Amino acid sequence: MMQSTHRGCHMLPRVIIHNAVSADGRIDWFEADVGVLYDLAGRWHEDCTLVGSSTVLAAPESAVRDKGPWEPQAALPADTRPLLAIVDSRGRVRCWRTWLAMPYWRGGVAICSDSTPDEYLQYLAEVGVDCIVAGPEKVDLRAALEELNMRYGVQTVRVDSGGILNGVLLRAGLVNEVSILVHPALVGGTSQRSMFRALDLASPDGVIPLALVSAETMGEGLVWLRYKVTGRRKKKAPRTI
Repeated sequence: MMQSTHRGCHMLPRVIIHNAVSADGRIDWFEADVGVLYDLAGRWHEDCTLVGSSTVLAAPESAVRDKGPWEPQAALPADTRPLLAIVDSRGRVRCWRTWLAMPYWRGGVAICSDSTPDEYLQYLAEVGVDCIVAGPEKVDLRAALEELNMRYGVQTVRVDSGGILNGVLLRAGLVNEVSILVHPALVGGTSQRSMFRALDLASPDGVIPLALVSAETMGEGLVWLRYKVTGRRKKKAPRTI
């Protein structure tokens, strides 16, 4: 397992957030057309899929923890599948074997911080998962993205996660494109289960401007919207999670 605390200045990958939402922007309770969602995702040919630990742990596949010895399958040089990168400073994901046994990724990278327990780093070494250490208490996402580019040549990252990770990336000015597959349903409610979670704004300066790139109808009442992120926050934003 490789680790890094390198803080040099390197190229940031292109980052695309891609989510299925209801017509009122929610990501829960409605039945998403997963087939269309991931068919569209394949158009970016991402080098890395970035996921938050909470999203991983919410999946049924994460119910069984890793046990016993395991020899990870070595990726072939010609393998064009993306890496799976999970942001997990608290060391909660203990089902890496299950996820890497799926046919979607060529290998895994845990994104940790200096506060991640040593015991978890040892677990990662045992299951053959690389580790990037970026940030003192929480993960410094800018540094982690730069390290993904430097170490693995990652140029395109697709974020497949919930509102918390999306929110931190957006507030930090690290997102290039927002892709939304809008479903014909209204969820309502007062919870914050939306694709963009962040602290309430103190002023309009925190609004993130977008420019529409394309709008396309498909399937049973679906609308695919693609936006370019055109602005940055005027004040320096938190970039950790």
